[in-house]
Amino acid sequence: MNVTQHITPTRQRHLTEKHKHAKLNAMSQKILVVDDEREIVKLVRTYLEKAGFRVVTASDGQEGLTVFRHEKPDLVVLDLNLPRVDGLDVCRTIRRESDTPVIMLTARVEEQDRLIGLELGADDYIVKPFSPREVVARVRTVLRRTTLRATSPEPEAITAGDVTLDLVRHTAAVAGQPVELTPTEFALLRAMAAQPGRAFSRMELLDAVQGEAYEGYERTIDTHIKNLRVKIETDAKNPTHIITVYGVGYKFAEDK
Repeated sequence: MNVTQHITPTRQRHLTEKHKHAKLNAMSQKILVVDDEREIVKLVRTYLEKAGFRVVTASDGQEGLTVFRHEKPDLVVLDLNLPRVDGLDVCRTIRRESDTPVIMLTARVEEQDRLIGLELGADDYIVKPFSPREVVARVRTVLRRTTLRATSPEPEAITAGDVTLDLVRHTAAVAGQPVELTPTEFALLRAMAAQPGRAFSRMELLDAVQGEAYEGYERTIDTHIKNLRVKIETDAKNPTHIITVYGVGYKFAEDK
C-alpha cells in the first residue's frame, strides 16, 4: 500500500524556514576536509557547501596540520590513511593542540583501528564507502553537541563515594590514591559517576564516550569496563563501584 504524506502550506513554510535557519547557522562554521582522494574531497566539499558550510581542504597529513593551524576550522573531517603524516598522528596532534572536533573518515574497518582513533579523541567515525549526506548529518550532529557542551557550565570535579574525578586536570583518584585512566575509561567513569544509581545501556555509554553510537560495537564497552574495574575496584571480580545491571548495562553504585 502506498501512503502519501500531505504537507500543508504552513508546514511547508515551517520546513523551509527551518532549512534556511540551519544553513545560515552553518555559514559561519568552517570545515577542514583532509583526504588524499580528490574525488572524495570534491564530493564531500560539494555537499558541505550546499549545506552552507565553508570548506577548506588538504591532501596529506602534513598539509592538513598546516591548514588546521592557519584556518582554525570548527571541525575536521580526517582520512585515516594519509601520505606524509598518518591520520592517527594528525588526530593526536590536533587533540594535543585543541579541542576541535574530529570525524575520522576511513576505508579501514578493523575494530582495533576504529578504537585507536576514538582513544585518540576522535568524535565520530565514518567508514568508506559512505553517503555524503551522512557526512553532512554527522558534521551537524557533532557541531551541535560540541556547541551545547561549550555553552553549558560544567563542574570542575565529580565526587562519588571515594572516587574523585578532576575534570580540569583530567585526573582520577580512588580513596585519595591517583589512578591512571585512558581517555575512554575516564569518559566512562565520568558519565556513570555523575549519575550514581542510574543504569546505562552500552549504547548510552558509547554515546557518552564518543558522541555517536556505533552499531555492532556495544560489546567494546565490556572490555573497557573490565579494565576500569581492575584499576578502581579492590576486587575486580566483586565490584562495589561499577555494578552490572543484567539485561541493561552498567551503573555506578549509589552511596549507602
